[in-house]
Amino acid sequence: MGVRELVLVRHGESQGNVAAAAAYEQGLEAIEIEERDADVELSPAGRDQARALGGALATMTEGERPDVVWCSPYVRALQTARIALEEADLDLSVRVDERLRDRELGILDRLTVTGVQTRHPEEAELRKRLGKFYHRPSGGESWADVALRLRSVLSDLDRAEHGRRVLVVCHDAVVMLIRYVCEQMSEAQVLETESEPVRNVSITRLSRRSGGTTWQLTGFNDVSHLEEEPAPVTHHPGLRDG
Repeated sequence: MGVRELVLVRHGESQGNVAAAAAYEQGLEAIEIEERDADVELSPAGRDQARALGGALATMTEGERPDVVWCSPYVRALQTARIALEEADLDLSVRVDERLRDRELGILDRLTVTGVQTRHPEEAELRKRLGKFYHRPSGGESWADVALRLRSVLSDLDRAEHGRRVLVVCHDAVVMLIRYVCEQMSEAQVLETESEPVRNVSITRLSRRSGGTTWQLTGFNDVSHLEEEPAPVTHHPGLRDG
């Protein structure tokens, strides 16, 4: 059977999310942030969201609570996991896996749609022709590339965490592409589903019956724990369509 349930959580709001929102609001070409993507920390709101996630973990029943945590190595994801576990007073093993990292944008990193169109018009045209799922920016990854690395991590999860409920703390594109793989979606289906942005620290659950191999979505993009704390609800999307 492998993993019994996947509890997918996007990291809390990051400083990069805040900077990106400001860049779009001001019509800038580039997002003003100095750190490399892997080192971007949570914003103050993101820390509040992570604590709210911890509150939700603390109140989960034995039949809901995760047994182990797998996490992206990016600082914003690790901070989310550690703050939440500390808040919940849960002593769970945290396994860091680089395959859970965010999608790499290559030469489009830190650019808004305006910046892409102005500085790399050939990439904007290629993305328009190939579509969001298959466009691979120079030095970066397509959605299909990310799905490929996620297939391998899901296989390893099944071997390492047989019969367990696994909390996966990661990124918006990773949440959507784990759904794509587990639910056997088509390109059109995942892009239609992705039109609803994955909110920060939202909880998505994928389960399968004992002895079964078919995944079933039992919850998506749930942020009710933020409303209970209260903590801000945010849903910063990645590189937006032009």
